[in-house]
Amino acid sequence: MPVRKGAPALLSAGTLCAALLLSGCASPAPPAPAAPPAPAPSSSAPPAGDSRPAPGPPGRAANDLASAPVAAPRIPGIGPATHGLVPDGTTQVLVATGATADSHTATVTLYARDRAGRWTETAGPWPAHNALQGWTDDHTAGDLRSPIGVFRIGDAGGLLPDPGTRLPYDEDEEFAISGTGLSGEPLEGSFDHVIAIDYNRVPGRSPLDSERPLGEEKGGGVWIHVDHGGPTQACIALDREALRELLRALDPAAEPVVVMGPAPVLAR
Repeated sequence: MPVRKGAPALLSAGTLCAALLLSGCASPAPPAPAAPPAPAPSSSAPPAGDSRPAPGPPGRAANDLASAPVAAPRIPGIGPATHGLVPDGTTQVLVATGATADSHTATVTLYARDRAGRWTETAGPWPAHNALQGWTDDHTAGDLRSPIGVFRIGDAGGLLPDPGTRLPYDEDEEFAISGTGLSGEPLEGSFDHVIAIDYNRVPGRSPLDSERPLGEEKGGGVWIHVDHGGPTQACIALDREALRELLRALDPAAEPVVVMGPAPVLAR
């Protein structure tokens, strides 16, 4: 029997704000006493006139500071039109993007929004595969293209037991798969773990649910699943350990969505 657990909840993000306080004094002051001689500079700071940056906090290397994720009001690579499609209550966004409309390799990165409205990279980036023919904004069954858009991701499942996700998880033998992929690679194990992308499906159900609200001709069953080493029919495929990490990171209270498509389109 399928195992289902969990339910999504709402989490609101705050708005970004900043304040600058300026102060001064216009009244004259008596002459200050002569200052004592300045102490010799310590070895931890550069001398006056040195253009080198001052050292960072003790115990943290300069390259660590350079590589630290930087919070920003907009997700990197996502333009205002695409950002406008992200629901106001969403505080986790998974970005899956390829270089061009015809590419079947992609990069997947998870971002989170803080209470001030700033987005920070929290997991990834991971290499991935998408559909053989690339991307489309008008997906149809069998076109071998992944749909472009912003879609909810709230339901998971797989042949193997739940790896520790907070999403509802359906463990079922029907996730077993065999045969070969589009490049002749074996498909076994591809559905050990999956996350349903809410393209032409009913949210809140197992990824195995076959109802197609837009009609069968618009395709369906678009998942994030284990990478089998080649392009997909329409899904996004991640390395097994990356997918397990993603499953553990996603929080239904954050109302997560996936933003997916070629980089030039997502940048609009």
